[in-house]
Amino acid sequence: MHRWSKLFVPTLREAPSDAEVASHKFLVRSGYIRQLGAGIYSYLFLGQRSIDKIIRIVREEMNKIGQEFLLPTIHPADIWEESGRWTTMGQNMFRLQDRKGASLCLGMTHEEVMTDIARKELRSYKQLPQIWYQIQTKFRDEPRPKGGLLRVRQFIMKDAYSFDIDAAGLDKSFDLHDQTYRTIFTRCGLNFVAVEADSGAMGGSQSQEFMVYTDAGEDLIVSCPKCDYAANLEKAVSRLAPVTELAPTGDGKPELVSTPGMAAVADVARFFDILEAQDIKCVAYMAEIKGAKGKSAWVPVVVFLRGDHQVNETKLLGLIKAAELRTMQAEELERHIHGPAGFLGPIGLEPAKQLLDDGVTVILDLALEGRENMVCGANKLDYHFRNVTPGRDFSWTVAADVRNVVEGEGCPHCGSPLKVAKAVEVGHIFKLGYKYTESMGARVLDPNGKEVMPIMGCYGIGIERILTAAIEQNHDANGFWLSRSIAPFDVVVTVTNASDANLLSVGETIATELEAAGFDVLLDDRDERAGVKFKDADLIGIPYRVNVGKKAVEGKVELVTRATASSEDIAITEVVAALQNTAVPA
Repeated sequence: MHRWSKLFVPTLREAPSDAEVASHKFLVRSGYIRQLGAGIYSYLFLGQRSIDKIIRIVREEMNKIGQEFLLPTIHPADIWEESGRWTTMGQNMFRLQDRKGASLCLGMTHEEVMTDIARKELRSYKQLPQIWYQIQTKFRDEPRPKGGLLRVRQFIMKDAYSFDIDAAGLDKSFDLHDQTYRTIFTRCGLNFVAVEADSGAMGGSQSQEFMVYTDAGEDLIVSCPKCDYAANLEKAVSRLAPVTELAPTGDGKPELVSTPGMAAVADVARFFDILEAQDIKCVAYMAEIKGAKGKSAWVPVVVFLRGDHQVNETKLLGLIKAAELRTMQAEELERHIHGPAGFLGPIGLEPAKQLLDDGVTVILDLALEGRENMVCGANKLDYHFRNVTPGRDFSWTVAADVRNVVEGEGCPHCGSPLKVAKAVEVGHIFKLGYKYTESMGARVLDPNGKEVMPIMGCYGIGIERILTAAIEQNHDANGFWLSRSIAPFDVVVTVTNASDANLLSVGETIATELEAAGFDVLLDDRDERAGVKFKDADLIGIPYRVNVGKKAVEGKVELVTRATASSEDIAITEVVAALQNTAVPA
């Protein structure tokens, strides 16, 4: 057993002033972590015990489907240049030079390293499939570290990579990881949801995030309470309720109307006495397109959507395959659209034939398809058009879903109102496809003796994020509680008066018996007031507490379950059995 009196557990009564979310406050107050620098933390005794237990669970489950490696954290630049990500990762990557002037980086992920091993060692389809994983420290030059362990510059990640001979094999590897992740997060005591997600900088055809709902989250998740639909806001779709179309005026053709000072959608809606959904909004961007040898160019992209909708820039970036977006400046609006901000519209705009081709790429959000007699800007200061019908009065380069889903819109599967809530990502799985094997020249022989590229998947879990998500889900004003599987100890035996030799002896006996029964036990034998001990026990996340106090002379102790703040008196001889019947297995 461990004796609290011999341990370093620096609990605090107050949270640091910069701590904004519950997990950050309690991780510091409970003595799990201490900050060294912005986004850089030390894990103290209790924190490290929880991290070790999480890693053990991850390793046990991953060993059922894969093989563990340990890869370098310092990478030569050339493998990242081969994949093209030396440039695209930008300032998120920590870069350095060795004494000979060679460029290196600190690994933020290991697709390139794993692919380098594969291209040197794999020769035949007979060696596939392969699933390789590691549990490794990663580095990211996070511009705004915050939220304790949620947004940091050094973190521990389990990253796995699969190599298969074909897409059917990748599907199997992806499904294996999906089931394994569900088991891992369940064992860690998390309430999670799996959602469709954007692949981002990793690339690939399909990705899925595992999310934990919490107000501390920076991702927005769209889900249906009635069925299993769930997606990150960057991928979510919905059913829209029908909008009543406006009656045409005059001859029904676009009519120019003076709208002095009516630049905002809300002002236009009031002026015409219409719904914002009956207005066409224009959002104009310049998109950065990466060319050969790192060269880039900025091209005009214009999005038209309903006045009550917002552009989802991640969807837009994925559609046009651009590196970055920025809002058009006034002179760019005049040059490309020939109109001023607030009065932009589609009539008279010549759209590019293809995405990012010569001219202006015009994107029509799908919610505008089939609409009639709408209002839009006239590309003329203080003027709008009414009676505007998409397809009749203007055309576009491509129609696509590029808007944000809004809470209350219909589920795409069952039509029920959707929920939108904040969440924290704890895991992410990707179908990478051939992005890395193609760019880095990995080849194997197929059954016909032909050289083919293996197809890849990658699969990540944030180790610290499991801990922080668990705290976000399970806390109150006094502290937090963890699942027995990831708590630093299963039970704390609290001797209310350690100077009483009889009470201390009873506490030691109970702790010894619990330990013999397979429990991780912390004996609080400190020379402190009982109230101080109770507060500390409530603070540090241990799921069960046995209070050894005055009733010990009657052969009884108090068993406290932290999650429910409930307690019961039980016989000293029944403590082990009571915990075995109560405690969820580790």
